[in-house]
Amino acid sequence: MDHRPLGRTGVKVSPLCLGGMMFGRWGDNGPDETAKLITRALDAGVNVIDTADVYSAGESEELIGRFLAENGLRDEVVLATKVHGKMGEGPNRGGNSRAWIMRAVDDSLRRLRTDHIDLYQIHRPDPSVDIDETLGALTDLVRAGKVRYIGCSTFPAHQVVEAHWAAERRQRERFATEQPPYSILARAVEADLLPVCQRYGMGVLAWSPLAGGWLSGRYREGAELPRSRRAALLPARYDMELEANRRKLAAAERLAVLAEQAGMSLVQLALQFVMRHPAVTSAIIGPRTIEHLDSHLRALDVRLTPDVLDAIDEIVPPGLTINPADTGWRPPELLDPALRSRP
Repeated sequence: MDHRPLGRTGVKVSPLCLGGMMFGRWGDNGPDETAKLITRALDAGVNVIDTADVYSAGESEELIGRFLAENGLRDEVVLATKVHGKMGEGPNRGGNSRAWIMRAVDDSLRRLRTDHIDLYQIHRPDPSVDIDETLGALTDLVRAGKVRYIGCSTFPAHQVVEAHWAAERRQRERFATEQPPYSILARAVEADLLPVCQRYGMGVLAWSPLAGGWLSGRYREGAELPRSRRAALLPARYDMELEANRRKLAAAERLAVLAEQAGMSLVQLALQFVMRHPAVTSAIIGPRTIEHLDSHLRALDVRLTPDVLDAIDEIVPPGLTINPADTGWRPPELLDPALRSRP
């Protein structure tokens, strides 16, 4: 497996990143299942693992840390995690404040059984916190040796630029990576975010390259749609009563037919599409089973020809996200009516 530079850090990572969201109760995977998945991924050449403190309320970090520590593999992987989400009751147990980041990083280090995190990422923007406050805390963590590099996740392009300007003005550590949602069905980041990441030399770890399962091959017209915990929790992205999701189903059907005509699976088509974008460093996969993982790894064996890429563009034009709910984060100005009109 070829490895790619992670932005300008000098670190080399695999084009597929093993995501830890399904480790723990969210994916019904305990220590044994997690160990099998990580072992299979590492044996295939994957060398970067991404998780977050909120995944199964810290259980994902615990399972990853336990496996790496017990098998002496900590130094063999680029270990990434994230902070921002609510971790329990109380008004200050989440967000991007210095107070929470300083507490959360120690909790993550303990769960991961390590003395440093290779890539510590801000999971989502927090409009209530000055970006300099967040960067100041992260800079102190880098200088303390608890964190090697810092990154952001699901930040709009203008906030990435703002963060870089703040880092330059205040001599802070700058975000070395961004982790955006990116798939054939969610291409909005092609218009601005990915070019901004290239402009600033940032690594890009793309999450949900299979569009939350829509490009797994299980969503086909005329077939019974799969039931999942994710669909129940995120109706805006899965409720077939919504026109946007019916359009996604139609596009997924056309993409499945295209993949069959090209002699590959839809999973291979979808993952290779994301990996081949020049701004993308690695596509994050979140397998729940070994069978899922093996189907993801097979994406490394195919290449998309220009005619296939042209056909993809006809189905989902560049820069288009079919359902805005798939952007991962929406500004509060779009969600709170009080912020859209004068009193």
